[in-house]
Amino acid sequence: MDRKEIKKILVITLSNIGDVILTTPVLEALKENFPQGLLDVLVGPRGKEVLEKDSGIRKLIIYDKRALLRERLNLIKKLHDERYDLVVDLRQTVIPLLIRPRYRTPLLRKSKKDNLHMRDRHLRSIVMFRAPEHQPPKARFASEARRASLAKGGSTRAPEVYFDKIDEQYINNLLTKEGISSTDMLVVIAPGARSSTKRWPKEYFMEVCRRIKDEFKAKIILVGDSNDCGLCAEIREGIKENIFNFAGKITIPQLRFLLEKAKILITNDSAVLHCGSAANIPTIAIFGPTDPIKYGPLANNSVVLRRLLACVPCEKAQCRYRHRKCLESVKPREVVEATEKLLQASSFQHRVSAPYNYKRILVIRTDRIGDVVLSTPVIKNLRDNFPQSFIAMMVSPYTQDIIQGNPFLDDVIIFDKEEKDKSPFGALKFIFFLRKYRFDLAIILHPTNRVHIVSFLAGIPRRVGYSKKTGFLNTDRVGEEKYRGEKHELEYNLDLLRVLGIEPREKTLFVPLQRKAEQKVDLFLRKHAVKNGDLVMVHPGASCPSKIWPPQNFAVVSDKLTERYNSKILIATDKKDRALGEEVAEFMKHRPILALGEFSLSELASILKRAELFISNDSGPVHIAAAVGTPVISIFGRKQPGLSPRRWGPLGKNDIVLHKDVGCSLCLAHNCRIGFKCLKAITPEEVLEAAERIGVLKSNISRRQSRDPDKSSGKNQSFDFAQD
Repeated sequence: MDRKEIKKILVITLSNIGDVILTTPVLEALKENFPQGLLDVLVGPRGKEVLEKDSGIRKLIIYDKRALLRERLNLIKKLHDERYDLVVDLRQTVIPLLIRPRYRTPLLRKSKKDNLHMRDRHLRSIVMFRAPEHQPPKARFASEARRASLAKGGSTRAPEVYFDKIDEQYINNLLTKEGISSTDMLVVIAPGARSSTKRWPKEYFMEVCRRIKDEFKAKIILVGDSNDCGLCAEIREGIKENIFNFAGKITIPQLRFLLEKAKILITNDSAVLHCGSAANIPTIAIFGPTDPIKYGPLANNSVVLRRLLACVPCEKAQCRYRHRKCLESVKPREVVEATEKLLQASSFQHRVSAPYNYKRILVIRTDRIGDVVLSTPVIKNLRDNFPQSFIAMMVSPYTQDIIQGNPFLDDVIIFDKEEKDKSPFGALKFIFFLRKYRFDLAIILHPTNRVHIVSFLAGIPRRVGYSKKTGFLNTDRVGEEKYRGEKHELEYNLDLLRVLGIEPREKTLFVPLQRKAEQKVDLFLRKHAVKNGDLVMVHPGASCPSKIWPPQNFAVVSDKLTERYNSKILIATDKKDRALGEEVAEFMKHRPILALGEFSLSELASILKRAELFISNDSGPVHIAAAVGTPVISIFGRKQPGLSPRRWGPLGKNDIVLHKDVGCSLCLAHNCRIGFKCLKAITPEEVLEAAERIGVLKSNISRRQSRDPDKSSGKNQSFDFAQD
């Protein structure tokens, strides 16, 4: 093909605005390669505004697929009469066959299964020009060199949306009218999308707007077409200050100019996303059912947030499961964190340190409260390393409150091995349920025969766990040496991440606080007239008799704290240990507040957060207290290394463990034959001394000084206790 032969070119582009923007690199390539050619573009009514400011286009021809047949035939005749030399059909229609140009793109192009962006797929089409069938075979195809030159710069060629001085003036006037100056930091947010399945929840956008406005002192501009006016108005109404609604007020060329003035664009998969690529603005794109490999942002320093559910990307207009989990799993926190990183760094990419980027990950821990709490850093490290992956955790019904609402998890799967899923039929039903998730990695933090079998039969390709029990079913096995107690249980959990090549950076425990639980606890504390700084929680229960400090000792400590610090003592247990709580209360001289089996685990976390101090045996609530930042005094008895404080002690900065070796050569734990002498050796005075060392409680004198400094003696009261 001689380029000088090409005088008139027709490009048949797409209908939707975003799709048209992604075809503009084709127009730019044609203008470069055929500078003498006249370029016409056939475009749908909605896509017209993308191209109307492009001076390199001779004529925009509107093709309405809903027009009458007669009107469409007349259009075909007019195109035929133009005698085009070259037709580039990006829609793959029969129009090129009907108007008979000298050269055209093939009607049917082979679909290669490669990971190409739609921009690059469109560019690839222009290196496949075909001559009419009646021409000699040698003339039908351009040479490889010439075809390659057409796509020169294809992988770096950005989309183009042209604007003019009128557009600039309009936007400048609009910003001035709203009181937005050139020094303000602008963040443009597009909450709408043409398809409802691509829209991130309105409530999430509201939270993001609120946090970005407050944390980064930015001004928010909401954009969209006329269909998004109502949505943007609702978001603006919920925020009110420093947020402006431009939806339905600006055209695509005007939006393109506005984006040049902004720092960051936050958007769904929509036309605004591709306009951001044209402006080369750092973009945070939230994807659900569509594929960011095809439609993702092309701007530098852009971030795609998504969740790789088993059904993603479905690329369907309607969700067959009637939910939008693929979008709802992306949390506002992630958008705010990405915004912060984009504002701070010149470039930003999600870090993936593991050798394979797993799409769907299952963390399994089906034992007790403390064990699950000590597993939460595993979740955070997985999220940091696999930000787009779908991460779920499988737990027992009893411990689900500990992780429900964890922002780093996408789902909580309940495995009821004691009742619902106990029978062979129940277990088989659960296995089929688990298979639907199509997990490709399982991390089994606590080895049991049932869990190993379930994860194996669920068809999870890689299963990382311990060699203990039926550990031979795991693909990656770590020797079970926890009984040695050489390090903390948290470190044993993180060792399984190291098998994947992940070096854990995050070791902070996390227990989410639920809104309903917070409300119930507020009512409970008001009912009992508990003020800030007054509450000390006492937990006399435990899972084993070898962990239980004598109830009368708890009573002595509680009375002394009441007398010396005017503390409000709350005795809390679960239903199983109700009798222990009642026994402590009976021994006390001062009446405590009782919550015996009254709180769920989420409510326990909320009330622990409000406590000044938590005194407990070695038990699960100790780790909840550490997770919510409440100082802990934990009383340990057993001597076995695998049951010792080194493995199970609280991890808070100010936490204190009381543990004594009474000379037992062999610890028999719950089978102790000497009456748990190790526990009885710890005295109430030592617990009180530990409370003094932590230093969070104020004495009665200090309280009187703070209330009436003129009447205070100015002297601090101190206590000395005998040491064993």
